[in-house]
Amino acid sequence: MTVIVRDVRPGDPRDTEAFARIRSLALPYMLCTSESVAYDATHTHPDARFRPLVADQDGEPVGTAQVGLAYDSPQPGQGCLNVYVHPDRTGRGAGSLLLRAAEEHLAALGATRLFAWVLDEPANRTFAERRGYRASRSAHFLRLDLLDGTLPPLQDPPPGVELRKASDYADDPRALFTLDAETSNDEPGDIAHEFTDYESWLEETWRHPLFSPELTSVAVVDGRPAAFSAARTDGGTRYGTVMTGTGRAHRGRGLAKLAKNDSLHRARAAGFTEAFTGNDSGNGPMMAINRWFGYEICATEVRYVRELG
Repeated sequence: MTVIVRDVRPGDPRDTEAFARIRSLALPYMLCTSESVAYDATHTHPDARFRPLVADQDGEPVGTAQVGLAYDSPQPGQGCLNVYVHPDRTGRGAGSLLLRAAEEHLAALGATRLFAWVLDEPANRTFAERRGYRASRSAHFLRLDLLDGTLPPLQDPPPGVELRKASDYADDPRALFTLDAETSNDEPGDIAHEFTDYESWLEETWRHPLFSPELTSVAVVDGRPAAFSAARTDGGTRYGTVMTGTGRAHRGRGLAKLAKNDSLHRARAAGFTEAFTGNDSGNGPMMAINRWFGYEICATEVRYVRELG
């Protein structure tokens, strides 16, 4: 059996469909489509030096890697890589070759520290640790059954609060960018980010093919977005919230819960049957909110770190 690693061809649907299929089988809790693979490959900020890779075994794609730099971090040299192999093709060298290619790419770009998410399973953790990676923080994937589950009842907004959709800001979404930047900067994580590039946000978030402005709910106070729950969909029956947060001046009022409940109800009414989200394991307040909705942990990832040089 011959395994080779090569770049994904974003203009070739066979490549992007295979990449999305492998990712969905290895990591079914995150939304990924052929269109989103092609979009990420061609629209990620150029300073990220983003490089999607695929491993072919005798001409058949069996593994994937997403590789790039944390270009918006104030600390240079932060590299990110995530390797996923088809569950039926593990143990045949594809993961090792993908990891080597990713590390060589990042080292050539001057990366001095590498970060990789690894599913919290013994074989995966052993794979990472044998290659010099050490465990850091962890995060949970959560799932909610929208078809047969029971959502909390819809609540009327408190006085002075209005619920709107992100699509209401289609002509000028800058206020949503400002709120997203503020809440994202307060998220726990290993890598600090300077969330200041509006044009990049438009390209990588607002215009992303998975993003749903119609299902993204915004709680508005005094005419300004104060809290939101950002939604993505796969074009089928799967829906996910990728960020839910409240501006610092409005925290403690239940506005994030209000916005997320509104989005979940509209997603179910639109025919979506599964809802997914993710939480840093140390983010107790958001974990409590998701338990209130009925989400259950379906998998855990561990962030692994390796120092170069």
